[in-house]
Amino acid sequence: MDISIIIVNYRTYNLTKQAIDSIIDKEHPFNYEIYVVDNASNDGSFEKLQKDFSKEVTDSLIKFIASTENKGFAYANNIAINQTTAKYVLLLNSDTIIVDDCLEKCINFMESDKDIGALGCKVVLPDGNLDKACRRSFPDVDVSFYRMTGLSHLFPNSKRFGSYNLTYLDENKTYEVDSLVGAFMLVRHNTIKDIGLLDESFFMYGEDIDWCYRIKSSGWKIMYYSDAKIVHYKGGSNNSKKQKPKLIYEFYRAMDIFYNKHYKNKHSWITNSAVYLGIWSTYSLKLFLNLFKK
Repeated sequence: MDISIIIVNYRTYNLTKQAIDSIIDKEHPFNYEIYVVDNASNDGSFEKLQKDFSKEVTDSLIKFIASTENKGFAYANNIAINQTTAKYVLLLNSDTIIVDDCLEKCINFMESDKDIGALGCKVVLPDGNLDKACRRSFPDVDVSFYRMTGLSHLFPNSKRFGSYNLTYLDENKTYEVDSLVGAFMLVRHNTIKDIGLLDESFFMYGEDIDWCYRIKSSGWKIMYYSDAKIVHYKGGSNNSKKQKPKLIYEFYRAMDIFYNKHYKNKHSWITNSAVYLGIWSTYSLKLFLNLFKK
């Protein structure tokens, strides 16, 4: 098998169906399979998807896996990763659609350089703007400070201040980066054997950055490839600006986990204390402001 595509479903029937259709409606010059892992949706979406794609299941093109409880994005993806032997594994969000020959281009690019461990494509939002999360630097102390203080927003063309989302680089060029977004991450199977599965201590944020950190630390390249594209309906299943408190908490908890795992031992207790204070005070502020959103 050339590639296993993993899509995690959690109460996103329409979006998940759209993502699957964007793959199977195209002719591909490679062998592929799709794993749909349901994160205990309990809303009927999983059963409807199984019914819609019953033929593809019979043809072994799509494999449906139901998790008995929602243990997070990393956990769900790992269930499928543990079952596949394909040369490449693609993490694909349920709220995305594959554009044109994106998959073929990405596989060919990976084949051209055996040192590439993970590859991300150009991810655009429905309005055509770039989803900035698709190419990032690791959030070390300096990079995080520039982002949290707003300097990255004020000076996006600065190599120093715009380093987190690499806003100073041309989005239509291809280059090596630190980190990709889990909405679309193509990873070589040999790389996964080398560095291990996604860290399940992350619930739904941060696991992609952590994986990229481990991939790069093991000597593999991570590439942003602009010639291939997907559309990301970010937050497409939620028309409200108000976020669930749990999601806000998990976002900042992921920051805490990542820093504690990769940076804590590199800095003094004073720096560490300042970082943790910054993370959780910002969390408290976001939680408070969220109360007034509709």
